[in-house]
Amino acid sequence: MNNLDYRGLAVLDAVAASGSFDKAALLLGISQSAVSQRIKALEDSCGRLLVVRGAPSVPTGLGQRLVVHFRHVKLMEAALDIDLGRDASLPALALALDADSLATWFAQALPALLAPPRCQFDIALADGERALRLVREGAAFACVAEGDGAGDAAVGTTATPLGLLRYTCVATPAFAGHWFGDGWLAEAVALAPAVVSERKQLARFVAQEFGAELAFPHHTMPVSAALDNCILHGVAYGLMPELSALSRIAAGQLIDLAPGRSWSTELWWHAWNIDTPFTRALTEHIVTSARRYLPQKIS
Repeated sequence: MNNLDYRGLAVLDAVAASGSFDKAALLLGISQSAVSQRIKALEDSCGRLLVVRGAPSVPTGLGQRLVVHFRHVKLMEAALDIDLGRDASLPALALALDADSLATWFAQALPALLAPPRCQFDIALADGERALRLVREGAAFACVAEGDGAGDAAVGTTATPLGLLRYTCVATPAFAGHWFGDGWLAEAVALAPAVVSERKQLARFVAQEFGAELAFPHHTMPVSAALDNCILHGVAYGLMPELSALSRIAAGQLIDLAPGRSWSTELWWHAWNIDTPFTRALTEHIVTSARRYLPQKIS
C-alpha cells in the first residue's frame, strides 16, 4: 500500500459510521454503486478485505485501523486550521463520558471549553469498557473511564488520572424515617427499595459496608437524572455523586444514611496521542477542571 486513497477512506469511514452502503451513499451524496466501487478499489489497493458485508456492514480489523487513521488525519487537519487562524468549519470531536461526570464536574468545565467555540462536541454516554472500546475503535477521540485501562487501552493513547468521583448514600428524611428508623442496618437494606445504575455501585457499597454481598430490592435507572429523581421524590434510596448531594443535604432535602462513609470511583482521561496545540489545550483544560472538583487519590 504505497499511497492511501483518502477519498476511498472517506467512503470507508461513512460505511463504518452508518453500518450500510446505502446509508453511506446518502451521507456522502453519491450513489450506492459508487460506494461499492470505492470500497472495492481500496480493498484491491490494500490486498485485503476491509468491510464484512451484511446487516450491518462492519469494518474488518485492518478496515477499522484505516478508519481510525482517517479520523485522526481529519482531526489534525481541522486542529491545524484552527491553530493557524484559518477560516474553517468547527471540527467534530467525539467524547465518551459516564452520566455522572457529565452531570457534575464536566458540566462545570463546559462553558470554558465552548467559549470561544473551537469544536463541535459529540458526546456519547458510555461507562467503563464501552467507553474504552469507542476510543480503541476511533469512534471517540477520548473518554472518561474508571481505572487506567491497563490491558484495554489502545496503542497510541495516553491515560491521565483525573480524581475520585465520590458517592454518598442518601434518601429523603421521610423515606429514611420510614425504612431506616433504627439506622443503617443490614436488615433495613434487605427491605428498603433502592435505585441503582447499570454499574451496580450500590451493591458494591453495601458489600463494603456489611462485609458480604446482600440481596436488596431495587429499581434500575441507567440515566443519572432519573436515578436522582427517584431519590428526591422519596420512592427509593441510593448513591448520589457527592458533588450533587452535599447542597441537598445542607438544604434538608436529603440525609446521609451512612455518615462518614462513601463509595469512590477513580476516573481517568483516555485520549489518542494527537499532539496539536488544540488537542493539547483540550486535554489540559479537562484534566485541570476535573482535578479542581474531584478529590485526588492519596498514594
